Amino acid sequence: MHYKIIHNTRYHYVQPVKLGEHSLRLQPRGDGAQHLDRFTCEILPTPQKSLDWLDLEGNICRQVWFPDSETSTLTIVTQCEVETKRTNPFDYLSPNWALTAPIDYPRALHQRLLPYLTPLLPDSPTVVDWAQQQLHRVHGNVALFLTGLTNIIYQTYTYETRQDGDPWPAAKVLTEKRGSCRDFTVLFMAACRAVGLAARFVSGYQQGDIGTQAEHDLHAWPEVYIPGGGWRGFDPTLGLAVADGHIALAASLDPTQAAPVGGILQPGYFSQSTMKATIQLSLLEL
Repeated sequence: MHYKIIHNTRYHYVQPVKLGEHSLRLQPRGDGAQHLDRFTCEILPTPQKSLDWLDLEGNICRQVWFPDSETSTLTIVTQCEVETKRTNPFDYLSPNWALTAPIDYPRALHQRLLPYLTPLLPDSPTVVDWAQQQLHRVHGNVALFLTGLTNIIYQTYTYETRQDGDPWPAAKVLTEKRGSCRDFTVLFMAACRAVGLAARFVSGYQQGDIGTQAEHDLHAWPEVYIPGGGWRGFDPTLGLAVADGHIALAASLDPTQAAPVGGILQPGYFSQSTMKATIQLSLLEL
């Protein structure tokens, strides 16, 4: 699938401010399942300096510094063309030792995956018990656990749109059985880590109903490291395994490190702000 995406993010500050350093993770990643053909990024006010670098988890991060002048708005507009290539989300073959959880990872692999196996917050007994119940239902089968977890959140939890704010703790999502896509992602990750499966947070886009949907929202989903298949995505918000309908921007063990935009104001400036993001996504003709 070939996509064209225009992502417009605008912050409005109640009082004029001086912008401090900002980090942008808005450039789609390139990997075996996704190829970036074109990317542009326009920022107003125009940054005094900017540079691109690769963060610890392989995401392209644009660091920007702004001129020493006041502004009431910050606007970031990115345009990109991306080709997604994975039509079958289950096109892998796991070794026998990785078919049931908890997986007995080889020592070297376990050391590298350890950050993704560690809970974001101290383990909640309710989340751990719930995850173990889901694993027991499928007799420890990793593939069935992941698809079952995806389906149970999709079928029994209420989806809510919430444009800004941190994800809720997994225990809150589990108790209230509702949340946004990033909340469902955090619950999914917590359940995976509770049964010994490495998981991380992904931010990006999802194609939705192209042609009938004028605007799209930023999306989030989890990826699980599956030996023999690498990082594989599951979308509990939509109840499906991730294939060529998802476009990933950034992935991280911590949701804050996958945020598309992060930044500060210069010392001495404090102001409430509102954020509006509009995303247009269309299919390109080959």
